[in-house]
Amino acid sequence: MQPSRPSLFSAVPAPFPAALGLAAGFQVFTAWDQSHWWRLKEDYLFGWLVPAFVAFVVYDRWPRIETELRSCAAAGSVRAAGPAAWGLRLLAGGMLAGGALMFLLGSFYRASAGTSQPGTLAITLGMVGLVLPLLFIAAPESPAPVPGRWRRDPRVRLTGLFLFPAAVWLISAPMVSAVESQVNLALLRRVVSVVAAVFDLLGLPIEQQGNVLVLPPIDGKPNQVGVEDACSGIRSLTACLFAGSFLAAVFVDRTWKKIALVAAALGLAFLTNLGRSLFLTAWAYTHGHEAIEGTVHDIAGFAVLGLTVAGLLVLLPLLNLRLATAEELTAAGPEAAGPPAGDSRGE
Repeated sequence: MQPSRPSLFSAVPAPFPAALGLAAGFQVFTAWDQSHWWRLKEDYLFGWLVPAFVAFVVYDRWPRIETELRSCAAAGSVRAAGPAAWGLRLLAGGMLAGGALMFLLGSFYRASAGTSQPGTLAITLGMVGLVLPLLFIAAPESPAPVPGRWRRDPRVRLTGLFLFPAAVWLISAPMVSAVESQVNLALLRRVVSVVAAVFDLLGLPIEQQGNVLVLPPIDGKPNQVGVEDACSGIRSLTACLFAGSFLAAVFVDRTWKKIALVAAALGLAFLTNLGRSLFLTAWAYTHGHEAIEGTVHDIAGFAVLGLTVAGLLVLLPLLNLRLATAEELTAAGPEAAGPPAGDSRGE
């Protein structure tokens, strides 16, 4: 019977486990505050998944977190030197001070005025500003550090592993009303204009009146479709952004690939949402505007998120595709290049 493996935290100085527990407490408070909007606004219904996905990402990354903790505490561990070291200290200190101020302001605002979008956003921003520098500052110290580039500093890599678990809460927090309205309005205008242009290009009579598309009457009854904010705005954007961020955090390794996948999620959200509006308008064009209410409307809405996730899953193998270079093939030996010509062993 093999002896049980000792816990990593038994050999790690107390500050980091304490900082990790404090960070979890800040996130629990943030989830409690945001849950009001998850219940109230369908646009942020996906927020109920955020705590579970954050826990999964931390669990999935735990072996890497252990590795970086050991690297921080090892003799000869790299530490950023010179201006980079001062820059990291100033960034961590500034984020910590700003995060504490925002978190306190949001908490006081909630205590005095109740739940509000500005208060929730301030609490969320404050939580992000507190969690990341706390984990950076609480990383184990090396008994014999050596100077090096900041990118090789294991404290930076350790903090980076918690970037998604901390920053994803910004997606599930409602934006301030003025910003949300402007985003909705901008997306709404573009979707309605594109739908009207497509029908006009196909030679189908249609008239645009603001966010209302006037279609030919059916059986003498007026027939028009109003493109609502939820059909073209923030709901698809935030849900698809969350899905893209989660997939990028779990399945993609390079930073530029993560950014590319999140950008693809935003683009796919707009395209699939545009396809939804085209479908609903075409359905109303043939069957009347009453036919797109209820089941047809809801199924088309869920299809937006489903098609976006499917598109992202198709992109994942392409982003993770890695072609071996000539140097790597040479280092791998003659076996990597396959059997020589005329040799039948490979057949």
